[in-house]
Amino acid sequence: MKSLRSFKKSLWVYHFNSGSCNGCEIEIVAAITPRYDPERFGIRLVGSPRHADVMLVTGPVTRKMEPRLRRVYAQMPDPKMVVVVGVCGSSGSPFYESYNLVGPVDQVIPVDVYVPGCPPRPEGILYGVVKAVEKLEQLEGKA
Repeated sequence: MKSLRSFKKSLWVYHFNSGSCNGCEIEIVAAITPRYDPERFGIRLVGSPRHADVMLVTGPVTRKMEPRLRRVYAQMPDPKMVVVVGVCGSSGSPFYESYNLVGPVDQVIPVDVYVPGCPPRPEGILYGVVKAVEKLEQLEGKA
């Protein structure tokens, strides 16, 4: 694994919808409003995976989105973290038996942090990103 020194800067987050009902997206938008103001901690959403350190993934992975999710994950520079937001991305939830699903996100790409909820509250989403940072710091301490 490459050095984690690049995470000493602000944490840039990219959001990917792999088949969500948009409930989690509404909560992500709420989490970046001035009420929670994650930019004061250096956390901001970016529009390209090539600039991101963390990817927020919402929803179960549909067959159509599986190759796109793999491609977007590959485009992120190392080191990178994946945070699954919502129960659908963790288990497939009510859609788990659907013919159109590949499965939860961890069957397609490695996942570092899970944020439960349907949809999770903005505080939970920010807590998940903070947990990702803590995990990176632990990895850096072992390196």
